[in-house]
Amino acid sequence: MGQNAGKILERVARDSMLKCVSRLSRLSTGKWSVGSVAVTTRSMSEAARERAAGAERVGAAVYFDVRGDYPFSAMVVFRPDDAETLSRAFLGFSFSKLPKLSQAHELLLSEMGNIILNSLAGALSGTLNRQFLPSVPRCVQGEVPSLLEALWASMEKPGRHGVISVSLNLTFDGSEAGAEVIAVIPAELETALEASPEAG
Repeated sequence: MGQNAGKILERVARDSMLKCVSRLSRLSTGKWSVGSVAVTTRSMSEAARERAAGAERVGAAVYFDVRGDYPFSAMVVFRPDDAETLSRAFLGFSFSKLPKLSQAHELLLSEMGNIILNSLAGALSGTLNRQFLPSVPRCVQGEVPSLLEALWASMEKPGRHGVISVSLNLTFDGSEAGAEVIAVIPAELETALEASPEAG
C-alpha cells in the first residue's frame, strides 16, 4: 500500500469512527470511544493466522459489502460475552446468554453494525466524491479466523489487500464491551485515494 493511501485511510477511518461513537453514545446509555486505528497490508491467511493465535477465538460478525466504482467489504466483530452489556446499554435489559445468537441478538448487532459500517462507507464516499451502494448487513457467528476468511472470499481478487482495523470501546455501568471494525480495501480504491484531493 502506498504511504499516502495508508495515511488517508487511517485519517478517514479515525474521523468517521469518532463521529460514529458520538452517535452511538447518544443512542445508548453508555459511553463509546475509539481505541486503536491501524492500516496494514494483509492476505487472508495472514489475518486468519494472527486471529487464530489470539485470545478471542469466537465472535459474532456483521458483514457489509459495498458496491459502486470502488467496491470493498467490511465487517464489525463483537465478542459473544459482550452481548449482555451491549443490550443493557441500548435496550435497558439483558439478553439471556445462549450458545447461539437469537433473533433479538442478531437484530441488535445488525443495527449497530449498520450504523458503524455506514459511517465508514459514507466517509470514503465523501473523500472520493463517489457513490457507494452498501448491502443489507448480515449477522453470523463463528470462529474469528473463519469470519475473516468469509470477508476475503467476497473480494473479486483475494490476494493481499489494505486492511483497516479500528477498535471501539463501550463503558457502561461499571462494565466494558467493544467491537472491532475490519475493512478490506482493494487496490483500485487505494489508487483512487492516492489521486484524490486528500492526497495533496
